[in-house]
Amino acid sequence: MQLYSFFNSSTSYRLRIALALKKVPFEYAAVNIRTAEHRAPDYVDDVNPSALVPAVVDGDFSLGQSLAIIDWLDTRYPTPRLIPLDGEQRARVLELSYLVACDIHPINNLRILKYLDTTLKVLPEQKSAWYRHWVKEGMEGVERLLEKYGRGPWCFGSEPTLADCCLVPQIANALRMGCELDAYPRSMVVFRHASEHPAFDAAQPKLQPDFVPS
Repeated sequence: MQLYSFFNSSTSYRLRIALALKKVPFEYAAVNIRTAEHRAPDYVDDVNPSALVPAVVDGDFSLGQSLAIIDWLDTRYPTPRLIPLDGEQRARVLELSYLVACDIHPINNLRILKYLDTTLKVLPEQKSAWYRHWVKEGMEGVERLLEKYGRGPWCFGSEPTLADCCLVPQIANALRMGCELDAYPRSMVVFRHASEHPAFDAAQPKLQPDFVPS
């Protein structure tokens, strides 16, 4: 299996966590989204028509979108399971995962921040305010969900799920961007617990072969 990834992409990060948890071997193929390698014709035509990272290629099968890939991994490599089979547990895990993946990440990813810079010509402090605002909006929701339904050292129990795979990279990115996260203690408990887990540690951006210090 080949993993097309960019070290600092939080979507790639969440998929690397899932692969590490399942102990699935892969060949790392770096795609530098800062230099638009994800828009190269060969990548779009042969790997990911969405022109995004991450993507996986397994024989004749290729797939983009991190949540779709993790769902596929759960089918092919069901241990450990990251999306529960039980209806209510599955719904709860997906609720938090989608909050991160659909409500926070898309409006704060690199292409959005570049658009703010290059097209809308916002000031650096305005871009930072944008980022912090949407992190705050999303993390308040995450914290409320964890306070109401969370249990154990992970988001929802004694073992990591898709929710943890999504939340940890989001918090890591928020910290990197200088966001204040003390208002989300339950979320930070999960983050700190995950930092001690080998799979989450191995997936860190700084440990990837394409890592470049900022």
